[in-house]
Amino acid sequence: MHNSEKQNSKTASTVAYLIVQEVDERGKVYRLVDRQVTTIGRAPTNRIVLDDEVCSRSHCEIFYSDGGWYIRDLGSRNGTLVQGLAISQDHRLQEGDVVEIGDSEAIFTFDVSRFSARPTSDGSSAVIDSETMGVGQQSSWDELNMPEIVQRKSHTRFHTPPPASQIDRDRASRELGRLYRLALEMGNAQSEQELCQIVLNGLFEGTSADIGAILNLDPSKSLPRKPENLRVIAFQSVDELPYRKPSDYLSKMVFDEGDALLAHNIADDSKLSTRDSLGKIHAQSVICAPLRNKNGVSGLIHLYSTNPDNPLDSEDLEFTLALADQLAVSLQNLSEKLQLSDGLARMEGENKALREQLELESELVGQSPSMVALKEQILRIAPTDASVLIRGESGVGKELVARAIHFNSHRKKQPFVCMNCAALSEGLLESELFGHEKGAFTGATSQKPGKFEQAHRGSLFLDEVGEMSLAVQAKFLRVLEGHSFERVGGSASIDVDVRVVAATNRDMEKAVAKGTFRQDLYFRLHVVEVSVDPLRVRADDILLLANYFLNRFVTKTGRPIRGFTDQAEALLESYHWPGNVRELQNTIERAFILCTSDVVDAEDIQLSAVGMESDPQSVLPAVHRGFREISLEEVEQEHILSVLNNTNWNKSRSAQILGIERSTLDRKLKRYGISRP
Repeated sequence: MHNSEKQNSKTASTVAYLIVQEVDERGKVYRLVDRQVTTIGRAPTNRIVLDDEVCSRSHCEIFYSDGGWYIRDLGSRNGTLVQGLAISQDHRLQEGDVVEIGDSEAIFTFDVSRFSARPTSDGSSAVIDSETMGVGQQSSWDELNMPEIVQRKSHTRFHTPPPASQIDRDRASRELGRLYRLALEMGNAQSEQELCQIVLNGLFEGTSADIGAILNLDPSKSLPRKPENLRVIAFQSVDELPYRKPSDYLSKMVFDEGDALLAHNIADDSKLSTRDSLGKIHAQSVICAPLRNKNGVSGLIHLYSTNPDNPLDSEDLEFTLALADQLAVSLQNLSEKLQLSDGLARMEGENKALREQLELESELVGQSPSMVALKEQILRIAPTDASVLIRGESGVGKELVARAIHFNSHRKKQPFVCMNCAALSEGLLESELFGHEKGAFTGATSQKPGKFEQAHRGSLFLDEVGEMSLAVQAKFLRVLEGHSFERVGGSASIDVDVRVVAATNRDMEKAVAKGTFRQDLYFRLHVVEVSVDPLRVRADDILLLANYFLNRFVTKTGRPIRGFTDQAEALLESYHWPGNVRELQNTIERAFILCTSDVVDAEDIQLSAVGMESDPQSVLPAVHRGFREISLEEVEQEHILSVLNNTNWNKSRSAQILGIERSTLDRKLKRYGISRP
């Protein structure tokens, strides 16, 4: 057998062909695959249907088993003959066997190109006119000058150690050296185009190709993995010869089977040859190698030699396949790297925008003497790295002060990390502060850096620091003193550079005296103390803050609300704000939502009665002193009238203060005959 026939028989043993010649018909080629049983007969349910009256409805079947192809007669009326002999049991088919089925004949082969014309029983020739597409399918095939597939490879020898012989070892060493140099160049490539050009240069240096191209699927598009969706990334030619894609037949074969192919004698094949519009260029040999990654074949390398005296050979195939595998990995890594770079750039842009917004929202609003003094104190403290303890009631804006300290320091371009110590249990608090290793406790499915690591070179704001347990306080103190720490469940020492800003509304001195807060930690945090006054003692800032919050909500939503009515402003200034700035912000947001006109009126403002019992004089006028002989009903009338007068007859607000429904207040006013003056 010819060497190419042996190679084809060996490499394509599980893919065979049946060339069927029916009466007065041109030959048809059917592909046989090992995963299907090919039935033949007159019935339309067969995979190969013969229009032959002598043929039985279910005549015979061909199947692959134990490394070979077999034919079995299915009890046909006239029998099935192989090489002129009727078969009575499963018969193994050999290359070139002629099978007689009724009046039709078929040739079994692994190489269709050997039978572009075949002798028939009367000595004439029958021309084949169909191409193998799949079992039972065919399409027109005007020219059957198939290329000679010289070699097919799925793995390159460069994946294994060099051979033993000195000559082969020297050759392998040279080629490995070339691959090594190319790998270094490929590692420095910054783009797909640059990477592919490096590979093409290496292929032209290491093979006899004079035309070459690299094609790949566009990773930015979700296209099917088909040859027609490939795009040319790079092309190179020795004599400025043009490039044309090879036939889909060759590309599809590489795509489907994932092997690199070397083919000769393709100049006369209309499907595989490459020529320009004038037909002056004829490729004598071609290499088609797959770019294989973890997702399958993503592209191809095409190399052509137009020189019949220097065709591409098996060594070129080895080198091309090795470089194709290397290129596929590099392309995927480069794509992932570019995606990460794009994502990082996008995240940096978003982070910058958020930091600018955060810095803007960290501006302290207020012109009262108390606020002016606080701003001056922050400007003195911020440039230092001293620990700061911020004290004040809940809602006064301690976190806002901490942000102002950070954004006015040299650390402002670094992280500002917040953590509420009262929101977590002791175990979780330690994990959040110092991080944990995978498996350190139930639920620790991965390694997690703590707040200290996240705030490296920046500032860490700890709200409600007085809620720390003594065990966590001890570890926290060591970090403040400059010692390294370990993650929960870990042993590696971690050093950080962090400025700590703490806040509390507790009496820390009492906590130290009771032993619930470490004295040494208190002094470590208490390097600089900043006290933030409650809103009720800086009443000059109430309307300024109210308008600031209102304008912010208008900017976010675009609703055209101009401001507050005089009654609304009077109501805001008369309230004592037990929840401080946080309560004021929430009240303005609620009024903004409820407002139905272009200004916020007093009836839109809903204030809380919380804290009235502790400071009733902040809203209600002084009651009459001394004993008076009056009924409870009269006291109620006086009290209702007093509240209404104090709220400028805002019935909703008055009902809130009185602790009754608005409808109940209306009924009482009607019963007592009270009306607005």
